[in-house]
Amino acid sequence: MEESELLKKRREKIDSLKEDGIDLYPNDVRVGETTAAICERFGLLDHEALEKVTERFTLAGRIMAVRDFGKGAFISIRDRKGLLQAFLRKNHLGEKGFSLFKKLDIGDIVWVAGRVFKTKTGELTIDVEENGLRLLSKAIRPLPEKWHGLTDVEIRYRQRHLDLIVNPEVRDVFHKRSRIISLIRRFMEERDFLEVETPMMQPRAGGAVARPFKTYHNALGMNLFLRIAPELYLKRLITGGMERVFEINRNFRNEGISTFHNPEFTMMEFYQAYATYEDLMAMTEELITYVSRNISGSLTLSYQGNAIDLTPPWRRVTVRDAVIEMGGVPAALLDDGEQMADHARKLGIEVKQSDPPGKVLMAVFEETVEAKLIQPTFVTHYPVDVSPLSRRNAIDPSIVDRFELYICGKEIANAFSELNDPVDQRKRFEMQLKEREAGDLEAHEMDEDYIGALECGMPPTAGEGIGIDRLVMLFTDSASIRDVILFPLLRTREALRDESAVIKTAETDH
Repeated sequence: MEESELLKKRREKIDSLKEDGIDLYPNDVRVGETTAAICERFGLLDHEALEKVTERFTLAGRIMAVRDFGKGAFISIRDRKGLLQAFLRKNHLGEKGFSLFKKLDIGDIVWVAGRVFKTKTGELTIDVEENGLRLLSKAIRPLPEKWHGLTDVEIRYRQRHLDLIVNPEVRDVFHKRSRIISLIRRFMEERDFLEVETPMMQPRAGGAVARPFKTYHNALGMNLFLRIAPELYLKRLITGGMERVFEINRNFRNEGISTFHNPEFTMMEFYQAYATYEDLMAMTEELITYVSRNISGSLTLSYQGNAIDLTPPWRRVTVRDAVIEMGGVPAALLDDGEQMADHARKLGIEVKQSDPPGKVLMAVFEETVEAKLIQPTFVTHYPVDVSPLSRRNAIDPSIVDRFELYICGKEIANAFSELNDPVDQRKRFEMQLKEREAGDLEAHEMDEDYIGALECGMPPTAGEGIGIDRLVMLFTDSASIRDVILFPLLRTREALRDESAVIKTAETDH
């Protein structure tokens, strides 16, 4: 049946309900139970035991299925906790109540009341009593396809409400996401970390290598940027004596969209005074294994066909050794900037004349190594060229005390011993400014306020950022970051139509 015909029939039912004096959207009901609570209490009882139960239960939810037998019908009701069946009998409901049922549709939200029993097939059911059926919200639009599924990815992301209605497994992902964040928060608080909030709108974008979103404050007459990271503010708090802080925050980066990137995403950043990046490696193992045990009861999981073992200790490898061992780059090339740049170009990597050696090395690492890091791996000792906020290594000043955690070929966390020398930090910012002048729009700007904070004395500190969305992807076996963000950023329908029109025109011209 065409959708327009379905809508027409639903509107006819709405008119009939109004003529009967039925309020389509009342707000005066109270719900006593959830589907899960009823199933937990009575699911294992047999027919004889249920006959002795005299309690009356009230339940509300969305009608997901109807089996109509004329003078009786079964309806499946879904609430936030699950699905339960209700039995509607004309001789119980009466003419008025059964007439109301006949004007209901799949998708309507209803309230039912009655005792529980089990059908001949053993299904727990509410036997709806007289005056035990009420309409709470009339759905004008029908659910997509058949109620049991919505598979069109574009519709699922654009109309998440429909996705959540018809795909229970999607709701399970976001329940698990909430649980993961709750566990992370508990883990941090148990270790005496203080949860804080820092500005989302900042006068300059700092704390990460990324392009920001820019806006303008009319009253103050100044440009502002949506934060790309909370790092520089959190480290001000360390300087101020808050020795252990964390923030579960939204960041915004004006970058491309992919299965692992969304311009708006969630991270947990934390900073600990009197700690090093090596301390944070141990803490990261503890945190992720703590989450895994509580979420799945195990330290093994499957992600997109890969069996992942989270049992510590996790492998540690330097950037240099990883490029040699897994990237197949001869060790001699790493010490020759020109040869390394030529090698990168042969791999199809765009290299500028102004790119420092460390940046070229990391481009080769990303191209040849990242995808091979399936099991949990700490990659350490990054070049100083790509680490403007990290502490230099005491033995080799060309590298920094930093690690990134990789699982299934994707970066999950980034951490380092913090640079707390204001003189060195100024030089790093100046180096970044030169890269901006050379065309790198992701390079840091100078932040005099932050340097001023360092000049007050920041204790030796280690800090880390963990990608919450990617962690949730891992624990829910989700292939795309859009599957773990309730409302991912999408192109507007108008933009899609315009793009489609351009493609069709080009094909016609061709």
